[in-house]
Amino acid sequence: MSVTCVRVPVPVSHSEAVHAEFESPISAARARELLSAFPGIEVVDDPNASVYPMPHTSAGVDEVQVGRIREDLSHERGLSFWLSCDNLRKGAALNALQIMDEVVTRSRLPGAATRA
Repeated sequence: MSVTCVRVPVPVSHSEAVHAEFESPISAARARELLSAFPGIEVVDDPNASVYPMPHTSAGVDEVQVGRIREDLSHERGLSFWLSCDNLRKGAALNALQIMDEVVTRSRLPGAATRA
């Protein structure tokens, strides 16, 4: 995976260009299907209508917006996509809570079984 975070002068949010390589080939259509079903992700992907993740559309939203999903021409098992998210919500407070929820759910909190 190769990721570039793009910070531009906007009040809230940031975006990233992501290039991911998989064990097996995956189509952009299948990736859209899988990502659409994943909690916390909103697929916003209609470049022909100029609809894709942008900082101003992700501000104030908990979900990470993912779009411009396409097969990576430089790698036969690769995908490229663009994402945008509210860095104050997903990048800070909400993300910290979601990580803690996952830690507790997976019983990964050291000493949790002995605490009352």
